[in-house]
Amino acid sequence: MTDRPAPAGTERAILPDLVRAFALVGIALVNVQYLAWPAMTGYPDAAFATQGDVAAYWVVNALFLLKSYTLFAFMFGAGFAYQILSAQRRRAGFSAEYWRRIVGLLVLGIAHVALLFQGDILVIYAILGAFLFLFRNAGTRTLIRWAIAVYVVQILIVVALAGLAWLGATMAPEVMAAEAAALQEQADRATRVFGSAGFAEAAALRLAEWSEIVVYGLMLQGPGAFAFFLFGLAAVRGGAIADPGAPIWRRSRRIFLPAGLVGSAAGAWVLGQASVMIDPEMLIGMVLITLFGPFASAGYIGLIARWAEAPPSATKTFLARGGTATLTAYLTQSLIFSLIFNAYGLGLFGSLGVAACTAIAFLVALVSIGFASLWRSRFERGPMEVLLRRWTYLGTR
Repeated sequence: MTDRPAPAGTERAILPDLVRAFALVGIALVNVQYLAWPAMTGYPDAAFATQGDVAAYWVVNALFLLKSYTLFAFMFGAGFAYQILSAQRRRAGFSAEYWRRIVGLLVLGIAHVALLFQGDILVIYAILGAFLFLFRNAGTRTLIRWAIAVYVVQILIVVALAGLAWLGATMAPEVMAAEAAALQEQADRATRVFGSAGFAEAAALRLAEWSEIVVYGLMLQGPGAFAFFLFGLAAVRGGAIADPGAPIWRRSRRIFLPAGLVGSAAGAWVLGQASVMIDPEMLIGMVLITLFGPFASAGYIGLIARWAEAPPSATKTFLARGGTATLTAYLTQSLIFSLIFNAYGLGLFGSLGVAACTAIAFLVALVSIGFASLWRSRFERGPMEVLLRRWTYLGTR
């Protein structure tokens, strides 16, 4: 896993890196629809030409939607805890380093939006990370209580949005129709720009769309991501993240995983009945996935923990090593997708069905993890990790 021997007592645990690698696969599978088709609408009816397309959409939503991002958020919280521990070992000040890291993520996120993908999560993580600083001294139980409370807020927000969508469809259908028409107009513009225009026009449109997407993303995912920041911090404070045999992981795979998958599967089926993003069915499906997704996410960690306990293997080591450079792998995914779908690349925007997009996304995920792993086999850190680290520590580490 590590490129050089670790000091006594600091050997890197494999579970966190395997979780990161798994999350990277799910993120690619979820993100591809917003890179291959207009981000404001996602897959249109034309992308569901076969039963394979319908099945692929259901599988991705049932297994990965709101799970991959929560796992990523969980590991962000764990990384925050590791930064605190590192500062304590070095007897160095933590605050200045942390705030530089947050600013670095913010800048990288904005660059990511303009150059590659308007569905960026780095800016959202930088915003939420500012609030995470307030919990740097909180105990494990306090963190868990706050995490549960914040996630309840997330559920209530999605329920409220679903209720508003239902009221609009029932009592003001003309308003909803006008909103749907406006979204379609934005989608038509995206198809024109990403499908035929050059890089500069595509970058301008990405920034314009992002100004709306970031608000929507903060509502639909912000509190949930922050809750998992807190869960990740608690997992390090309580010692569970370094112990694949911890009772919580056995409970997660035996109890939480089945409940989470059944509820998420139902939510994915409801999502499949919606034609546009503002349909009540879409938001009702999101309610179910928001409600049951955390249980599935915990179950996934439980399964990965079981694998982490198994004897070492080349595959496990390769994937875990890729998970040590998630920032590099995440941005690599967006770069490859951008070159596949935009007009300044292969120009496949708006032309492939769901099944084809899903297959491409899976391959891109493997390539991004493989690239990160091969890079890490030669160098101590991934290239983007080096860049962020140099800014964070001002080149002193």
